[in-house]
Amino acid sequence: MLDAAVVWMNGRGNTQQWGTTPYSQKPGGVARIERYTTESDPWVAELAGTPVGAVVLDSGPAPQTPIAPAGEPERYVRLLISDRRFAGRGIGAALLAHAAEETRRAGVELLRVDCWAGGGGELVAFYERNGFDPTDPFLAGDWPGQVLARRVR
Repeated sequence: MLDAAVVWMNGRGNTQQWGTTPYSQKPGGVARIERYTTESDPWVAELAGTPVGAVVLDSGPAPQTPIAPAGEPERYVRLLISDRRFAGRGIGAALLAHAAEETRRAGVELLRVDCWAGGGGELVAFYERNGFDPTDPFLAGDWPGQVLARRVR
């Protein structure tokens, strides 16, 4: 799904968000996903037995992400991906709803995520439509990012 997402983004003219190299060929890409599936909380969405999306939750942002600590317990969306062949079916929204429920179930009130803020802010707007509020913009080199937060009770 990650490799296909790079192809899809590039086909739309977006070469900045994840670059042009397939995720599986990026240095550390495969190892990062392996860590996500063994050290974090991954969930895979299926449609008729076919994996169509995934969300990975953790207790905070990745150490290399230039984001201030939350100052309270949190769950953090480390990865949200959906198979673009199934776009428009609400897979990402369903996975975020599941992430909110898992956060609530853990007795935690704060769910955060960071994302690419370039390209007109479409990804930021997606998270806003799903109940997140922008908190802290950041730059990782020349990559514009945005932290968003959602209270779950």
